[in-house]
Amino acid sequence: MKILAVDDSPTMRRIIINTLKRAGYEDVVEASDGKDALAKVEIEKPNFIITDWNMPEMDGLTLVTTLRSKDEYKNLPILMVTTRSVKDDIMEAMKAGVNNYIVKPFTPETLKAKINQVLAG
Repeated sequence: MKILAVDDSPTMRRIIINTLKRAGYEDVVEASDGKDALAKVEIEKPNFIITDWNMPEMDGLTLVTTLRSKDEYKNLPILMVTTRSVKDDIMEAMKAGVNNYIVKPFTPETLKAKINQVLAG
């Protein structure tokens, strides 16, 4: 399974990638913002996206709505990982089409559990 990790922080991308590798997910592609992620989605064809919300160029919410507007990405699993913990933000992300939501900081166990939840459908 190929996972696209989208975050404007190189440190956070490294944390996510290391956590994914420890969980057995070796095929991970990185993107630094939503615009970069859209280009990578077209080229890399990931099976799963983990994205931050607050990013320059294109934020995570815009990325999600853009992907969901295209037929070929309607069912692509998307997990949002963000510092935004207000209930209204979570509801907005769910309405936009994320499959699940994690608030930073998170544990490796939480990330793995959320990925499994999303994949289980």
